[in-house]
Amino acid sequence: MFKSNLFFTTSIVVMLICVVRWTGYRFDNQSSSNVEVIPIDGGAVGPESFDYDPVDGSGPYMGVSDGRIIKWIPNERRWVDFAVMSKHREGCGKLDMEQQCGRPLGLKWDKTRGDLYIADSYFGLLVVDPNGGLATSVVSKVHGQHLRFTNSLDIDQTNRFIYFTDSSQRYTRREHTLVVLTNEKSGSLLKYDIEYKEVSVLLQNLTFPNGVALSQDGTFLLIAETTNCRVLRFWLKTPKAGTLEVFADLPGYPDNIKRNQNGEFWVAMYSRKRIFLKWIQSIPWIINALCKLPIDIVKVTSYVEKLGGEGLAAKLGEDGKILKILDDVNGKIWKYASEVMEKDGYLWIGSVENPFIVKLKVQN
Repeated sequence: MFKSNLFFTTSIVVMLICVVRWTGYRFDNQSSSNVEVIPIDGGAVGPESFDYDPVDGSGPYMGVSDGRIIKWIPNERRWVDFAVMSKHREGCGKLDMEQQCGRPLGLKWDKTRGDLYIADSYFGLLVVDPNGGLATSVVSKVHGQHLRFTNSLDIDQTNRFIYFTDSSQRYTRREHTLVVLTNEKSGSLLKYDIEYKEVSVLLQNLTFPNGVALSQDGTFLLIAETTNCRVLRFWLKTPKAGTLEVFADLPGYPDNIKRNQNGEFWVAMYSRKRIFLKWIQSIPWIINALCKLPIDIVKVTSYVEKLGGEGLAAKLGEDGKILKILDDVNGKIWKYASEVMEKDGYLWIGSVENPFIVKLKVQN
């Protein structure tokens, strides 16, 4: 009986991850002639998020799996170390060492003082000055509770506010698969006042809140809800201030959101929707069985996810309409997208899994 249950529940995991639903959107395949793949040095993976130094335009800067922030030197075609999340460096890069070494995810430069703010999944909100080095803690607790899965951030450069997400109060980044499987709803949207050094909770009980992006006029904030495959809009100004609404439904699981210079939003997606996920989430005993398996369910799902995959991203208008879909159907060039940043006629595409970034020429 035990072997039968083990086979059944393990099969459910494989089906959950491998079977996808075609959504009906028109997908644009990208020619490899328009793509440049830039490897990461030092054996690290997972270039999650990008930003450029607003003072000298250098970069991009990005965080990787071993707890470093690295900087691209285009003239020399190489990466250099810029900052680290922790003094502890032994064994960094291994999944089970993230809690000691840190795992930087979202990052953004503060244009006023030239500091780089970092959402580290284990250490919370951190900051490093323009010279780099060891990042220092800004927010690690809220109302006495440690931030457990700090994920993404954006900065209101005018009012000096940082908006950032804590994806779960139950699971860590390493356990992100369980956040989705269990349909867990303990995520939060938070605000940090840089001048007054105060943190406040704006929204609670969110389902895997991930990427955040401020609108060009500062009237609203977008939040990606990964599990629900959608983007929410939280109004900051206008008579709707303080209200939350659905901004866009997406064909896949969104990660980061990045605004371009035209006020549009690029949303990177890890993969397309899984057809069995909602069904499994509606049957608690299956989730319980999966979590009680005598195997590491996180490692199993991570391994199976890497057997396939496709690249997927969407450009949204300020009204939430999908303006364009980018899709690398078979994942031959890019996949597991975590962020798409548009700059100077190119898209920089990151991933939490891959040991490289992709630079893609914008197609009009």
